Amino acid sequence: MSKLNDPLVIAGVEYRSRLLTGTGKYQDLEQTRLATEAAGAEIVTVAIRRTNIGQNPGEPNLLDALPPSKYTILPNTAGCYSAEDAVRTCKLARELLDGHDLVKLEVLGDEKTLYPDVTATLHAAEQLVKDGFKVMVYTSDDPIIAKRLEEMGCVAVMPLAGPIGSGLGIQNRYNILEIVQNAKVPILVDAGVGTASDATVAMELGCDGVLMNTAIAAARDPVLMASAMKKAVEAGREAFRAGRMPRKRYASASSPIDGTFF
Repeated sequence: MSKLNDPLVIAGVEYRSRLLTGTGKYQDLEQTRLATEAAGAEIVTVAIRRTNIGQNPGEPNLLDALPPSKYTILPNTAGCYSAEDAVRTCKLARELLDGHDLVKLEVLGDEKTLYPDVTATLHAAEQLVKDGFKVMVYTSDDPIIAKRLEEMGCVAVMPLAGPIGSGLGIQNRYNILEIVQNAKVPILVDAGVGTASDATVAMELGCDGVLMNTAIAAARDPVLMASAMKKAVEAGREAFRAGRMPRKRYASASSPIDGTFF
């Protein structure tokens, strides 16, 4: 079935691509642009505290390379370690982007692992939703917390597959599966993907999408890896929709011999 008939819907908006990409860690804005195009991404996430999108006049502006007319810009609160900082950063993004209200919330709890501070995340999400933001939220792979964030009004829940930037792949696929099977909003794996097969596994589990940055930007050839990730997400989605064969303890012949003559 055509991808057009299987859109990713976030906050009422349809997207063809289920691969969301970050914009940090590239050599320059030109490589960022080329990798984003190769990934086929339509939503690109931007760390407001680290990236110039107009707040620093005279410096290179990411929006010149990835214009909002072509991409949905998803401001994120990377680098925030308190609910207050995260909320303040989202409000700054809304001002810089002329009232844009779709944001990616992340509140970190540890500088080494970059694991989320779940308590602070819940607090920030509640404030942002009340203030009219459409919140896509980075969180742990705890099914209870994921459900609570959904019930709070977040438009998408984004559990980690592994630590941010680790490339370790999906460390607890059963938790991710539990979150997916109980969700009524899009579930996107965020963090931990290292290579194409990791992205495919996430999609085969039934995730609605994958967000990644380091897996592409830190590759030897980021543009080529972006292309690989695009194909991996598409293949994983098609495999999920197709439904895999049951696992069996013993093999069975591809061409059955029952009823044949010898």
